[in-house]
Amino acid sequence: MSLTKKEIVALLSDDANEQELFKRADDVRRKNVGDEIHLRGLIEFSNICRNNCLYCGIRRDNKKVCRYRLSEEELIKTARQGADMGFKTIVMQSGEDMYFTAERLCRIISAIKKFDVAITLSIGERSYDEYKAFREAGADRYLMRIETTDKELYHRLDPQMSWQHRYECLLMIKELGYELGSGIMVGLPGQTLESIANDLLFLQDLEIDMAGIGPFIPHPDTPLAGESGGSLSLALRTMAVMRIMLPDINIPATTAMESLHPNGRIMALQAGANVVMPNITEEEYRSFYALYPGKAGADDTPANSRSRLAQKIINLGRTIGTGYGSHIKKSLIDK
Repeated sequence: MSLTKKEIVALLSDDANEQELFKRADDVRRKNVGDEIHLRGLIEFSNICRNNCLYCGIRRDNKKVCRYRLSEEELIKTARQGADMGFKTIVMQSGEDMYFTAERLCRIISAIKKFDVAITLSIGERSYDEYKAFREAGADRYLMRIETTDKELYHRLDPQMSWQHRYECLLMIKELGYELGSGIMVGLPGQTLESIANDLLFLQDLEIDMAGIGPFIPHPDTPLAGESGGSLSLALRTMAVMRIMLPDINIPATTAMESLHPNGRIMALQAGANVVMPNITEEEYRSFYALYPGKAGADDTPANSRSRLAQKIINLGRTIGTGYGSHIKKSLIDK
């Protein structure tokens, strides 16, 4: 559905009628992607990062982080365990750790592909040749948030990075035939509702296949430790508007939402989301991948995490998807 920037801002600012917005988004979700919830097994395989983003707990200059990286064998073993648990998608996420060269990652991707799963990569900015190699090795999807389309804000929060280069990476990924995932952070210092509206219009123009909305949660060991952070309410409204604008895409109920409220992911599933990504990283590592504090499920086991989420989904009257959960584009009408 087409919305103007003015209409988007009005919806984002109307907290009094947000329940109506959530219901509308949920109706659009049901009509376009159905009642299946797709579970993706998330492996956070390295918290080493070359970047120094001001909001991120694993930023390069944070000396308080206990750094780790899984070996190839550990990563493949974890993926196999995820496949054995029934996950049809494995999400490989890390900081921008250049130890994982294209050659290493292609070996890992090829091995994991044998488990009959779709593979999503979320490893940041790489070259065209690397993206091409990952795709040829078997990677199906790529997730890279734009974070914000306000270039001044982006460059202030992501020093030494280029918004234009990140955008060009998204175009490369799309050109190579990946299912393209992106997304934004809501509640960043200096961010306006007009800026968020521009973000949503950008995602619509990019014709993405998946998009995540995460509330900004200040990390105590970053330069933004003293900021107030984003609200769950605004993040949910943003996600709901995105569902209305992009009716058939995959939208995850993000962990950050549950970190702000015990039922944050359930609330997201009732406001347009249709994907959940349980963390299947081994317990000894998962607490170290702290992009923000209070991360939900950090002390849980992979099996318990999946089981609990599955039960919550069933309690909602929804079903667990049994397929790969790919984005199936439809010819859409205004609903």
